[in-house]
Amino acid sequence: MRSPLPRAVLTRLETGRLVVLSVLMGTLVGGLSILLRLTLDALTPLGPLLTGYSPPGTPGEGGLLMVFGDARPWGLLALPVAGALYAWLVPARQGDTLSALVRGYHARGNWPTPPEQVRALLGTVLAYASGLLVGRDAAFTGVGQLGAALLRRVTRLDAVETRTLTLAGAAAALGTVLHAPLAAAVLVAEVLYRRFEFEFEVLMPCVLAAVAGSAVYGLAFGFDPLLRVPDVQVPGLAQALTFALVTALVTLAAWLGVQACRLIPTGLTSGWLRPVLGGAFGLLTAALAVWATPAVLGDGAGWAQLGVSGFLGAEAAGVGLWRWVLLALGTGLAFGGGVLPSVGIGGALGAGLGSLLGVDTATATLVGAVTFLTVTLNVPLAAALLAVAWGGETLLPVALLAAGLAHALSGTAGLVGGQVAARKDSGAHTGGPALLPEGVRFLPRRLAPSTTATPTETAPVPFDAPGDAEGTPASGQELYRRAVPGSWRGTRLHLLSLPPGVEVVGIVRDGTVRVPRPEMRLTPDDELVFLARPDAYAALDGLLRLPGNA
Repeated sequence: MRSPLPRAVLTRLETGRLVVLSVLMGTLVGGLSILLRLTLDALTPLGPLLTGYSPPGTPGEGGLLMVFGDARPWGLLALPVAGALYAWLVPARQGDTLSALVRGYHARGNWPTPPEQVRALLGTVLAYASGLLVGRDAAFTGVGQLGAALLRRVTRLDAVETRTLTLAGAAAALGTVLHAPLAAAVLVAEVLYRRFEFEFEVLMPCVLAAVAGSAVYGLAFGFDPLLRVPDVQVPGLAQALTFALVTALVTLAAWLGVQACRLIPTGLTSGWLRPVLGGAFGLLTAALAVWATPAVLGDGAGWAQLGVSGFLGAEAAGVGLWRWVLLALGTGLAFGGGVLPSVGIGGALGAGLGSLLGVDTATATLVGAVTFLTVTLNVPLAAALLAVAWGGETLLPVALLAAGLAHALSGTAGLVGGQVAARKDSGAHTGGPALLPEGVRFLPRRLAPSTTATPTETAPVPFDAPGDAEGTPASGQELYRRAVPGSWRGTRLHLLSLPPGVEVVGIVRDGTVRVPRPEMRLTPDDELVFLARPDAYAALDGLLRLPGNA
């Protein structure tokens, strides 16, 4: 039975549903982020007990104690163990949490399973607490994806809603840890592509979820910015040129780092060799902490805070270069693929260059952070918004200049696995070609006359069936794809009652098309591909719209 409501009313209901779900997602992730923050606050002191060195933190996350300590050589032997465990817990095909988020979206929601996400979260927390180059934001991003999985278990979501709300959950989690909800929402919508493109349809859910999550998180820990930046002045023309030079130099360093990451064969970072290399990365970090500088421990966000506070001079460039080496070597093993490691490296390089060139160190630190983040993650607008969220609107002109120049100079190189060049290359937007068998192509035209989607189901999409040599569809049949009706969930295929002329020819599950088998049981997340004539499918559509079948 068709809904008596006008189409405009149904559209508003669909939009209102997504708004409510986005706010619920943000509230849930905000609560989970509180639990994660308490867990990290309890675990992070354990690392310094072994290593003798506590990396500087950030004021917004309860850090920045000015006593850092001296690294103990024997205590640092815990780092190879932590590195091996992290590499074992985080699979190569999944990568760091941000890469897994991007890759899963383009695979039409084929994210790691909740047990795999929990396993990766445990490894991320372990690596961060031990002082390896894994950002605090990586753990929060993982919590955001787990929040989406929890909401999906208690709420009926279709495939599009699941993909959108998973991104919104990640935005909510990043908004809490970065203390910048708007910038986090833009980052999630922007990081999906290497070019300057956006997922505008997910931007507003990400904003709503990030604001709600930050509101819940702030009730427990306050609403201070992540970094405490002194008042800065708008630079004049001469200083702007100097900051442009800082941007160019940091862009070069970040671009070289990205290219160096690609020199390591991907075959070496998987299989049994992966934990071995993870242990070697931990050993290298320990060696640098003993013989070079203990500043290589931690995600580096605290060094950005020291830079904007004016406590770093030209020696900060050396700290940034050592951390650059670790990033170049560890990215293939998912070390340093998040937001804060790039902020830490770029901030240190910017502080050192600013001190050498005689410009304001606080501004130079944020310019370096914006530049490095733009190159490594391809998020120029989000990087500029982060600088404004931490340092105020006065930084907006120089932040936009740095981000735009860095993105123009660096091109589309980046560290995030799974990024695609543009929307046209994303499996989330290609529909038929990405999922249907060879010989079936997507028809970007209107739906069949009798197929009007209800607010809670995916509308059947007509596809061309394989035709003859002249391109005429065989027997007038077309392929239709739609979500599994509620009354069919849990039913075996051979028990389905289909009208004459309708046949199930494929099942879309976990981002791939599977050949239907009689004993296959349908799940709520499946989508069915029917081969039928339009009149036969209209009869099936009428049956499915009867009360009890929707």
